[in-house]
Amino acid sequence: METNELYLQIFREVLSKQDIRVEFPTLEGVDLKELMDSIYYHALYRIREIIRDESLSDPECFKQIEEVIYTFEQLGSGGGWRHDF
Repeated sequence: METNELYLQIFREVLSKQDIRVEFPTLEGVDLKELMDSIYYHALYRIREIIRDESLSDPECFKQIEEVIYTFEQLGSGGGWRHDF
């Protein structure tokens, strides 16, 4: 078991020094400018900024933002420091 751990440590070290390149060779039909300019993107951006507003106390915003944070988490994003519990 310890031998496998050593292999993993060495492997992690080797990988940590490698360049990373991400490609999506079959990604088609996505207009990134259209996506970024969409009303939906801007609405989600504003909601995220409200969630991250540190001037609000937790009791003032907790119930209102809980469902929004849950939605962001389902999409792979989060609410920042407010939801680290």
